[in-house]
Amino acid sequence: MQQYPDTIIIFSIKEQFRYGFLYEEGGFFMGEITYQPLRSLIYVDCVKEEYRHKLQHWLYYYHAPESIAKFEPWVTKYAFYNALPTPSQGERFGTYRMQLTEHYWMVNPMSQESLVNSLNEYFPIDSMIWQGTLPENAKEEGFMADGEAARASGGDNGCPPFIFAFLPIFWEQDLKGAGRTMVDGPNYRWQFLVSYPEGHKEDGDQWMMNEVLPAFAAMPEVTRMMTSKVKKEINNCHMDRCVEMWFDGPEEWYHCAVENTASFKKPEWAEYDNFPYLRPQFQFASLFLTDIATSDNLKQYRGYLPMR
Repeated sequence: MQQYPDTIIIFSIKEQFRYGFLYEEGGFFMGEITYQPLRSLIYVDCVKEEYRHKLQHWLYYYHAPESIAKFEPWVTKYAFYNALPTPSQGERFGTYRMQLTEHYWMVNPMSQESLVNSLNEYFPIDSMIWQGTLPENAKEEGFMADGEAARASGGDNGCPPFIFAFLPIFWEQDLKGAGRTMVDGPNYRWQFLVSYPEGHKEDGDQWMMNEVLPAFAAMPEVTRMMTSKVKKEINNCHMDRCVEMWFDGPEEWYHCAVENTASFKKPEWAEYDNFPYLRPQFQFASLFLTDIATSDNLKQYRGYLPMR
Protein backbone atom coordinates (compact mmCIF):
# COMPACT_ATOMS: atom_id res chain seq x y z
CA MET A 1 0.00 0.00 0.00
CA GLN A 2 1.29 3.45 -0.93
CA GLN A 3 -0.02 6.64 0.66
CA TYR A 4 -0.40 10.01 -1.01
CA PRO A 5 -1.95 13.28 0.11
CA ASP A 6 -5.73 12.91 0.48
CA THR A 7 -5.80 9.36 -0.89
CA ILE A 8 -4.92 5.79 0.02
CA ILE A 9 -4.90 3.30 -2.86
CA ILE A 10 -3.78 -0.31 -3.05
CA PHE A 11 -1.71 -1.02 -6.15
CA SER A 12 -1.83 -4.63 -7.29
CA ILE A 13 0.13 -6.29 -10.07
CA LYS A 14 -3.18 -6.65 -11.88
CA GLU A 15 -3.81 -2.93 -11.84
CA GLN A 16 -0.34 -2.01 -13.08
CA PHE A 17 -0.70 -4.58 -15.86
CA ARG A 18 -4.20 -3.53 -16.82
CA TYR A 19 -3.69 0.19 -16.87
CA GLY A 20 -0.07 0.41 -17.96
CA PHE A 21 0.86 3.31 -15.69
CA LEU A 22 2.12 4.07 -12.21
CA TYR A 23 0.74 6.75 -9.95
CA GLU A 24 2.70 9.89 -9.51
CA GLU A 25 3.03 11.80 -6.29
CA GLY A 26 -0.13 13.72 -5.56
CA GLY A 27 -2.51 10.83 -6.06
CA PHE A 28 -4.90 9.74 -8.76
CA PHE A 29 -7.39 12.11 -10.34
CA MET A 30 -10.46 10.87 -12.18
CA GLY A 31 -11.09 11.90 -15.76
CA GLU A 32 -14.39 12.04 -17.58
CA ILE A 33 -16.02 8.65 -18.16
CA THR A 34 -17.00 8.30 -21.81
CA TYR A 35 -19.50 6.00 -23.49
CA GLN A 36 -17.56 3.28 -25.31
CA PRO A 37 -19.60 0.18 -26.22
CA LEU A 38 -17.43 -2.94 -26.40
CA ARG A 39 -17.75 -6.71 -26.52
CA SER A 40 -15.23 -8.91 -24.73
CA LEU A 41 -14.43 -12.62 -24.90
CA ILE A 42 -12.70 -14.63 -22.19
CA TYR A 43 -11.61 -18.15 -23.15
CA VAL A 44 -11.70 -20.54 -20.17
CA ASP A 45 -9.97 -23.90 -20.41
CA CYS A 46 -10.15 -26.94 -18.12
CA VAL A 47 -6.89 -28.88 -18.28
CA LYS A 48 -8.14 -32.02 -16.47
CA GLU A 49 -11.56 -33.57 -15.98
CA GLU A 50 -10.52 -33.84 -12.32
CA TYR A 51 -10.85 -30.06 -12.20
CA ARG A 52 -14.08 -29.43 -14.10
CA HIS A 53 -16.49 -29.55 -11.16
CA LYS A 54 -14.10 -27.47 -9.05
CA LEU A 55 -13.75 -24.81 -11.73
CA GLN A 56 -17.50 -24.72 -12.26
CA HIS A 57 -18.00 -24.26 -8.52
CA TRP A 58 -15.61 -21.29 -8.43
CA LEU A 59 -17.19 -19.73 -11.51
CA TYR A 60 -20.79 -19.96 -10.26
CA TYR A 61 -20.38 -19.79 -6.47
CA TYR A 62 -17.80 -17.00 -6.26
CA HIS A 63 -17.00 -15.40 -9.60
CA ALA A 64 -20.43 -14.78 -11.13
CA PRO A 65 -22.01 -12.98 -8.14
CA GLU A 66 -18.84 -10.98 -7.47
CA SER A 67 -18.72 -9.90 -11.10
CA ILE A 68 -22.40 -8.94 -11.16
CA ALA A 69 -21.97 -6.89 -8.00
CA LYS A 70 -18.96 -5.14 -9.48
CA PHE A 71 -20.03 -4.17 -12.98
CA GLU A 72 -23.79 -4.63 -13.44
CA PRO A 73 -24.36 -0.83 -13.65
CA TRP A 74 -22.27 -0.56 -16.84
CA VAL A 75 -22.64 -3.99 -18.46
CA THR A 76 -25.66 -4.95 -20.57
CA LYS A 77 -24.83 -8.66 -20.98
CA TYR A 78 -22.64 -11.05 -18.99
CA ALA A 79 -22.97 -14.65 -20.11
CA PHE A 80 -21.36 -18.09 -19.80
CA TYR A 81 -21.41 -20.47 -22.78
CA ASN A 82 -20.37 -24.05 -22.05
CA ALA A 83 -17.79 -25.40 -24.47
CA LEU A 84 -18.84 -28.38 -26.57
CA PRO A 85 -16.61 -31.49 -26.58
CA THR A 86 -13.37 -31.15 -28.52
CA PRO A 87 -13.88 -32.53 -32.05
CA SER A 88 -11.46 -34.93 -33.68
CA GLN A 89 -8.05 -33.23 -34.10
CA GLY A 90 -9.41 -30.17 -32.35
CA GLU A 91 -6.33 -30.04 -30.10
CA ARG A 92 -4.20 -28.66 -32.92
CA PHE A 93 -6.64 -25.73 -33.15
CA GLY A 94 -6.00 -24.78 -29.52
CA THR A 95 -9.46 -25.81 -28.32
CA TYR A 96 -10.60 -24.51 -24.93
CA ARG A 97 -12.67 -27.02 -22.99
CA MET A 98 -14.62 -25.15 -20.29
CA GLN A 99 -16.49 -22.07 -21.48
CA LEU A 100 -16.67 -18.73 -23.19
CA THR A 101 -17.33 -15.76 -20.91
CA GLU A 102 -18.86 -12.85 -22.84
CA HIS A 103 -19.45 -9.25 -21.75
CA TYR A 104 -21.09 -6.29 -23.46
CA TRP A 105 -19.72 -3.11 -21.90
CA MET A 106 -21.03 0.45 -22.03
CA VAL A 107 -17.69 1.89 -20.88
CA ASN A 108 -14.11 0.73 -21.14
CA PRO A 109 -13.51 -1.43 -18.02
CA MET A 110 -9.76 -1.00 -18.41
CA SER A 111 -9.88 2.78 -18.12
CA GLN A 112 -8.25 4.61 -15.22
CA GLU A 113 -11.66 5.66 -13.93
CA SER A 114 -12.58 2.05 -13.07
CA LEU A 115 -9.53 1.42 -10.91
CA VAL A 116 -10.95 1.95 -7.43
CA ASN A 117 -13.16 -0.93 -6.25
CA SER A 118 -14.67 -1.38 -2.80
CA LEU A 119 -14.02 -5.12 -2.81
CA ASN A 120 -11.50 -7.34 -4.56
CA GLU A 121 -12.66 -10.49 -6.35
CA TYR A 122 -11.77 -13.91 -4.94
CA PHE A 123 -9.15 -15.34 -7.30
CA PRO A 124 -7.43 -18.36 -5.75
CA ILE A 125 -4.30 -19.67 -7.44
CA ASP A 126 -6.11 -22.99 -7.90
CA SER A 127 -8.59 -21.38 -10.28
CA MET A 128 -5.72 -20.51 -12.62
CA ILE A 129 -4.15 -23.96 -12.29
CA TRP A 130 -7.47 -25.57 -13.22
CA GLN A 131 -7.59 -23.38 -16.34
CA GLY A 132 -3.96 -24.06 -17.27
CA THR A 133 -2.85 -20.45 -16.96
CA LEU A 134 -0.44 -21.51 -14.20
CA PRO A 135 1.49 -24.80 -13.97
CA GLU A 136 0.47 -27.58 -11.59
CA ASN A 137 3.31 -26.76 -9.20
CA ALA A 138 2.53 -23.03 -9.05
CA LYS A 139 2.00 -22.98 -5.29
CA GLU A 140 5.16 -24.91 -4.49
CA GLU A 141 7.28 -22.87 -6.89
CA GLY A 142 6.32 -19.57 -5.28
CA PHE A 143 4.21 -18.08 -8.06
CA MET A 144 2.02 -15.06 -7.35
CA ALA A 145 -0.14 -15.48 -4.29
CA ASP A 146 -3.15 -13.96 -6.01
CA GLY A 147 -4.92 -15.58 -8.94
CA GLU A 148 -6.01 -12.24 -10.43
CA ALA A 149 -2.39 -11.14 -10.60
CA ALA A 150 -1.47 -14.46 -12.15
CA ARG A 151 -4.26 -14.03 -14.71
CA ALA A 152 -2.72 -10.73 -15.75
CA SER A 153 0.83 -12.09 -15.94
CA GLY A 154 0.70 -12.55 -19.69
CA GLY A 155 1.58 -16.23 -19.99
CA ASP A 156 5.30 -15.80 -19.35
CA ASN A 157 5.30 -18.89 -17.11
CA GLY A 158 5.35 -21.55 -19.83
CA CYS A 159 1.55 -21.83 -19.86
CA PRO A 160 -0.80 -20.35 -22.48
CA PRO A 161 -1.53 -16.68 -21.82
CA PHE A 162 -4.89 -15.74 -20.37
CA ILE A 163 -7.19 -14.66 -23.22
CA PHE A 164 -9.29 -11.54 -22.60
CA ALA A 165 -10.04 -10.09 -26.03
CA PHE A 166 -12.02 -6.91 -26.71
CA LEU A 167 -13.92 -6.49 -29.97
CA PRO A 168 -16.17 -3.84 -31.49
CA ILE A 169 -19.71 -4.30 -30.23
CA PHE A 170 -20.78 -5.29 -33.77
CA TRP A 171 -18.98 -7.70 -36.09
CA GLU A 172 -16.89 -5.65 -38.52
CA GLN A 173 -17.26 -7.90 -41.58
CA ASP A 174 -20.03 -10.25 -42.66
CA LEU A 175 -18.41 -12.78 -44.97
CA LYS A 176 -21.10 -15.41 -45.54
CA GLY A 177 -24.65 -16.33 -44.64
CA ALA A 178 -26.33 -12.96 -44.13
CA GLY A 179 -30.05 -13.45 -43.75
CA ARG A 180 -29.82 -16.73 -41.86
CA THR A 181 -32.53 -17.12 -39.20
CA MET A 182 -33.26 -19.47 -36.30
CA VAL A 183 -35.66 -21.32 -38.59
CA ASP A 184 -32.62 -22.47 -40.57
CA GLY A 185 -31.68 -24.76 -37.72
CA PRO A 186 -29.31 -24.97 -34.73
CA ASN A 187 -25.71 -24.03 -35.37
CA TYR A 188 -22.40 -25.61 -34.43
CA ARG A 189 -20.29 -22.50 -33.87
CA TRP A 190 -16.52 -22.47 -34.25
CA GLN A 191 -15.08 -19.28 -32.80
CA PHE A 192 -11.36 -18.70 -32.89
CA LEU A 193 -8.77 -16.05 -32.10
CA VAL A 194 -5.49 -15.82 -33.95
CA SER A 195 -2.18 -14.15 -33.11
CA TYR A 196 0.18 -13.82 -36.05
CA PRO A 197 3.93 -14.20 -35.49
CA GLU A 198 5.91 -11.08 -34.69
CA GLY A 199 7.11 -9.44 -37.89
CA HIS A 200 4.17 -10.91 -39.80
CA LYS A 201 1.17 -9.12 -38.34
CA GLU A 202 0.27 -7.37 -41.59
CA ASP A 203 0.98 -10.15 -44.08
CA GLY A 204 -0.47 -12.71 -41.65
CA ASP A 205 -3.78 -10.86 -41.60
CA GLN A 206 -3.70 -10.49 -45.38
CA TRP A 207 -3.22 -14.27 -45.61
CA MET A 208 -6.19 -14.83 -43.31
CA MET A 209 -8.48 -12.35 -45.06
CA ASN A 210 -7.45 -12.96 -48.68
CA GLU A 211 -6.71 -16.69 -48.70
CA VAL A 212 -8.03 -18.60 -45.69
CA LEU A 213 -11.44 -17.08 -45.09
CA PRO A 214 -12.43 -16.93 -48.79
CA ALA A 215 -11.50 -20.62 -49.08
CA PHE A 216 -13.75 -21.48 -46.13
CA ALA A 217 -16.52 -19.26 -47.49
CA ALA A 218 -16.49 -21.33 -50.68
CA MET A 219 -17.15 -24.54 -48.74
CA PRO A 220 -20.87 -25.39 -48.73
CA GLU A 221 -20.66 -26.79 -45.19
CA VAL A 222 -19.86 -23.31 -43.84
CA THR A 223 -23.23 -21.64 -43.32
CA ARG A 224 -22.19 -18.39 -41.63
CA MET A 225 -18.98 -16.38 -41.19
CA MET A 226 -18.15 -13.08 -39.44
CA THR A 227 -14.92 -11.50 -38.30
CA SER A 228 -13.50 -8.52 -36.41
CA LYS A 229 -10.07 -7.30 -35.47
CA VAL A 230 -9.24 -7.43 -31.79
CA LYS A 231 -9.12 -3.98 -30.19
CA LYS A 232 -5.62 -4.42 -28.84
CA GLU A 233 -5.45 -0.86 -27.56
CA ILE A 234 -7.91 -1.68 -24.76
CA ASN A 235 -5.76 -4.12 -22.78
CA ASN A 236 -2.83 -5.11 -25.03
CA CYS A 237 -4.35 -8.51 -25.79
CA HIS A 238 -1.87 -10.63 -27.74
CA MET A 239 -4.55 -11.89 -30.15
CA ASP A 240 -5.04 -10.07 -33.45
CA ARG A 241 -8.33 -11.25 -35.01
CA CYS A 242 -11.53 -13.09 -34.07
CA VAL A 243 -13.45 -15.24 -36.55
CA GLU A 244 -16.69 -17.16 -36.11
CA MET A 245 -17.93 -19.83 -38.52
CA TRP A 246 -21.07 -21.94 -38.27
CA PHE A 247 -21.61 -25.53 -39.40
CA ASP A 248 -24.33 -28.15 -39.04
CA GLY A 249 -22.13 -30.21 -36.73
CA PRO A 250 -18.63 -31.48 -35.88
CA GLU A 251 -18.46 -33.80 -38.90
CA GLU A 252 -18.95 -30.89 -41.26
CA TRP A 253 -16.39 -28.86 -39.32
CA TYR A 254 -13.87 -31.72 -39.58
CA HIS A 255 -14.37 -32.01 -43.34
CA CYS A 256 -13.69 -28.29 -43.78
CA ALA A 257 -11.06 -27.50 -41.13
CA VAL A 258 -9.05 -30.73 -41.25
CA GLU A 259 -9.60 -32.46 -44.58
CA ASN A 260 -10.04 -29.49 -46.91
CA THR A 261 -7.21 -27.47 -45.39
CA ALA A 262 -4.72 -30.22 -46.24
CA SER A 263 -4.50 -28.60 -49.67
CA PHE A 264 -3.83 -25.10 -48.30
CA LYS A 265 -0.50 -23.52 -49.16
CA LYS A 266 1.62 -23.21 -46.04
CA PRO A 267 2.73 -19.59 -45.43
CA GLU A 268 6.44 -18.89 -45.15
CA TRP A 269 6.11 -17.92 -41.50
CA ALA A 270 4.32 -21.16 -40.56
CA GLU A 271 5.47 -22.70 -37.29
CA TYR A 272 3.64 -26.03 -37.78
CA ASP A 273 3.12 -28.25 -40.82
CA ASN A 274 -0.68 -28.42 -40.69
CA PHE A 275 -3.32 -25.69 -40.73
CA PRO A 276 -3.62 -23.37 -38.83
CA TYR A 277 0.23 -23.50 -38.76
CA LEU A 278 0.40 -21.76 -35.37
CA ARG A 279 1.05 -22.84 -31.78
CA PRO A 280 -2.19 -24.11 -30.20
CA GLN A 281 -3.66 -21.85 -27.50
CA PHE A 282 -0.66 -19.51 -27.64
CA GLN A 283 -1.23 -18.24 -31.21
CA PHE A 284 -4.46 -19.97 -32.21
CA ALA A 285 -7.33 -20.55 -29.77
CA SER A 286 -10.71 -22.11 -30.49
CA LEU A 287 -14.06 -22.68 -28.82
CA PHE A 288 -16.94 -24.83 -30.08
CA LEU A 289 -20.33 -23.53 -28.98
CA THR A 290 -24.07 -23.81 -29.43
CA ASP A 291 -26.34 -20.85 -30.13
CA ILE A 292 -27.44 -20.09 -26.58
CA ALA A 293 -25.79 -19.18 -23.30
CA THR A 294 -25.68 -21.70 -20.48
CA SER A 295 -26.27 -18.79 -18.11
CA ASP A 296 -27.15 -15.26 -19.19
CA ASN A 297 -26.07 -14.10 -15.76
CA LEU A 298 -27.66 -10.67 -15.45
CA LYS A 299 -31.05 -12.18 -16.30
CA GLN A 300 -30.79 -15.75 -15.02
CA TYR A 301 -28.31 -16.01 -12.16
CA ARG A 302 -30.11 -16.70 -8.87
CA GLY A 303 -27.21 -18.01 -6.81
CA TYR A 304 -25.45 -21.34 -6.42
CA LEU A 305 -28.39 -23.70 -5.88
CA PRO A 306 -27.15 -27.30 -5.51
CA MET A 307 -29.13 -30.39 -6.48
CA ARG A 308 -30.96 -32.07 -3.58
